[in-house]
Amino acid sequence: MVANPVSYIEIPVHDLDRAMTFYSAVFGFELERATIDGYEMALFPHADGRPGASGALVKGDVYEPSKTGAIVYLSVADIDRALTLATKNGAQVLYPKKHIGDQGFVAEIEDSEGNRIALHQSS
Repeated sequence: MVANPVSYIEIPVHDLDRAMTFYSAVFGFELERATIDGYEMALFPHADGRPGASGALVKGDVYEPSKTGAIVYLSVADIDRALTLATKNGAQVLYPKKHIGDQGFVAEIEDSEGNRIALHQSS
């Protein structure tokens, strides 16, 4: 049994440039543009052999941003800073910061594209 079964995520976007600007500003990582199977993508960083999943922002006819359905949790070192940066960059807070015991803190935002994205800070 795999310890962490999620290996990759795709976050739908309408405007790839706007989404890249938002995710870079809020989460502080570089995104790499690519076209895969005809879809425009911005790939998240990936470290081989390290725990956790990677993913991409994806624009295409089968990708529709949504606040319903699966919720992607992105790890942050400082949830307060991430919430501040998110709102400065146009996000709406959907679920304010909440302490979840030994697991740390969570919050949810609506990203620049209309997706519900969760933030998680470990204790």
